[in-house]
Amino acid sequence: MAADRLYLDHAATTPMLPQAQAAMVAAMAGWANPSSPHSDGRAARAMLEDARRRIAAALGWDGHVLFTSGASEAIAIALTRAKAARIITSPVEHDAVLRVTKEAERLAVDGDGRVLLPELAPASLVVIQHVNNETGVIQPLADFRRTGLLLFADCAQSAGKLALPEADMIAISAHKFGGPPGIGALLIRDLALVEPSGGQEQGYRAGTENLPAIMAMAAALEARGDWMPVAAALRARLDAGIEAAGGQIVARDAPRLPAIASYRMPGLSARAQLIQFDLAGMSVSAGSACSSGSLKTSHVLGAMGWDAAAAGEVVRVSFGPQTSAGDVDRFLATWTAMAERAGR
Repeated sequence: MAADRLYLDHAATTPMLPQAQAAMVAAMAGWANPSSPHSDGRAARAMLEDARRRIAAALGWDGHVLFTSGASEAIAIALTRAKAARIITSPVEHDAVLRVTKEAERLAVDGDGRVLLPELAPASLVVIQHVNNETGVIQPLADFRRTGLLLFADCAQSAGKLALPEADMIAISAHKFGGPPGIGALLIRDLALVEPSGGQEQGYRAGTENLPAIMAMAAALEARGDWMPVAAALRARLDAGIEAAGGQIVARDAPRLPAIASYRMPGLSARAQLIQFDLAGMSVSAGSACSSGSLKTSHVLGAMGWDAAAAGEVVRVSFGPQTSAGDVDRFLATWTAMAERAGR
């Protein structure tokens, strides 16, 4: 990536931390299969289990950690093999959830995208994002911890940034917090909640574990400090500038992760904005990177009551640990100039 480019798409993926890169390179010396019974395999297994313990400790998690290729696979394993009488989710979930819960009941959301909780039958598995990947809205997951309800929390955007919520199962993805792509985990309190399928990871995920990526994920979690207060100040600066220039903040009054925000520029499509920002040396997105290749209308904004025209004028900005006030001001200057041209 060119040195003068401004990267503001950390919700899609964030650069690997130096500590994660170093751990990954070092772990490549432990190339043996962790399932092999010989001494090389046992050494690799010891590294793997040490990383499992470190990841649990860094997250404050006291249950099982099952390694996967990322949050999407963790979601698929849990929701296609869950021992639950009923699965309930919301219309603002990530596509990875919606794809495997097509027959599930969808809870309503309010105009800010917060999930509304009705009376639910016991033994239901409720599947809710901790932080929405498009709007940054933080869901009130504590409200879902009712007696008799199981909670699956998609924490792809919040792990490593916020404390994990109280939940029965959690999905995380390393490349969202400074680890490498292609590695994540399903955190599960009771393995009996999910039907095993055989293979590695205690019979819940087949395939040789990616030891170098796992070691890098552990290092990334341990290296990340609390940069949310800085991100909150930066987003407040950006919010104020966007509103002053005539823009609209998505879910303005809802609790939001400081590192993610979406903004509408009236009169200019998201597609046109992305092209102009890219030409100006800035990387932002229109919604989720997993589905934005087609730039289809956001299902999240649609569920929040936005019409297609307004939703089609929204872009997402997301920060990383190194994002600075100068970066925000540079983006604001470009956004303001674009908005002025669009309003003429």
